[in-house]
Amino acid sequence: MPDETSEREGFMIAEMPDRERPRERLIHQGAEALTDVELLAILLRSGLRGRSVLDLSRQVLQAYDGDLDRLSRATVEELQAIRGIGAAKAVEIHAAFALAQRLRQVTALQKPVLDSPQAIARMFRERFRSLHQEELHALLLDTRNRLLRDETITVGLVDRSQVHPREVFRRAIRESCSRVAIVHNHPSGDPTPSAADIACTKQLMAAGKVVGIELIDHVVVGGGGGLADREYVSLRAEGLLAED
Repeated sequence: MPDETSEREGFMIAEMPDRERPRERLIHQGAEALTDVELLAILLRSGLRGRSVLDLSRQVLQAYDGDLDRLSRATVEELQAIRGIGAAKAVEIHAAFALAQRLRQVTALQKPVLDSPQAIARMFRERFRSLHQEELHALLLDTRNRLLRDETITVGLVDRSQVHPREVFRRAIRESCSRVAIVHNHPSGDPTPSAADIACTKQLMAAGKVVGIELIDHVVVGGGGGLADREYVSLRAEGLLAED
């Protein structure tokens, strides 16, 4: 037997009672009362000839197996491949997810305390999720592990040997920070540190000792895969920051 949501989706929007339409339901009941299909329908606004916007919304979600995370990472071109989604609708969907991602970043960047690899991974998980190339960041911290500044050191490098300590510690010295953490992503989804990741980290540790700034960790963020399907790996927790 179809549930209430399925029954609503069987109607054209214009045929629904006013208070059953997605926009009106959001106004009177709040966004939490709406399904993913209904929220997406508000963005899309109109459907296809003979099909309601709710049907189109459901079709978009089904194209990504109902997975909002996958939908959020879709490009404008990929969205346009769905029948009924033109350039304008594709841009609107993409922009909505981009705004949501920026909001999460702003919230995370309000001087968070980064005193564990979990906190570092949580801060960067959404930021890295849609990237198709590597980014390496230096997190400049105070004595209480509060973030002073997030510095992007490299973008798109595969050869980790090109990450020079002076690029990290010049900025750390300028900010008079006490500690530094390194974080980068593996777009493949597997957070297993490479030999170059480990060598780079040891080089940074040695340089930090010279200038008196502690490297507290290097966190590799993936998305599952490798090492018991973990989403991230802390080189310190794995014992990979120990001196030889």
